[in-house]
Amino acid sequence: MKVIELKMTVTDSNDRDAEALRRELSERGIFLINLMSAPGSGKTTLLSRTITDLAGRADIAVMEADIASDVDAQRISALGAESVQVHTDGMCHMDAGMTRMGLAGMEGANGIVFLENVGNLICPAEFDTGAHKNVMILSVPEGDDKPLKYPLMFSRSDALVITKMDASPYFDFDIETVERRVKKLNPDILIFPVSAKTGEGMEAWESYILSEWEKSHA
Repeated sequence: MKVIELKMTVTDSNDRDAEALRRELSERGIFLINLMSAPGSGKTTLLSRTITDLAGRADIAVMEADIASDVDAQRISALGAESVQVHTDGMCHMDAGMTRMGLAGMEGANGIVFLENVGNLICPAEFDTGAHKNVMILSVPEGDDKPLKYPLMFSRSDALVITKMDASPYFDFDIETVERRVKKLNPDILIFPVSAKTGEGMEAWESYILSEWEKSHA
């Protein structure tokens, strides 16, 4: 497993760099999904279950972006998937240049690559990473008010995965309220309520991933 130290990159031309990276990845047969969420939402747990469920159906690699540590990359590597840990030198997001640097360390990556972005609900939504799809993760314990507090994140995501649905009986969380608030911000967003622990909703989420991947290289 590699650890790549990333320093600050110039972001003035990030949108142009991101579009160029997207084209290059498509030409290489790589489908990049940018996962964004707050810390503790269950990104790595969701990825672990997804990798296990899709074993033999798709090649999956993961780029773990954190300010420090490599604990998440170790969890992914233990599942047999290629993973690389990128350290953002204190920055709270990934941009296209940083994503390109991380991908350069993934020698065997092809098929589906997940970028597990730095955990917060503000900065990652502001920077195009070059991903083909942006997916936000919201966990039940975080509450149903997050679309009101962080509208940009919900507005810029292609899909929303609501995790830890098995915990919903123990929290004041109204999924219909969340869906209504999110759809008001982003009418086209797809919403997947799941529990990586029980498997609830995972088939629909994984079918979405496979479908979008197949469309990307049709």
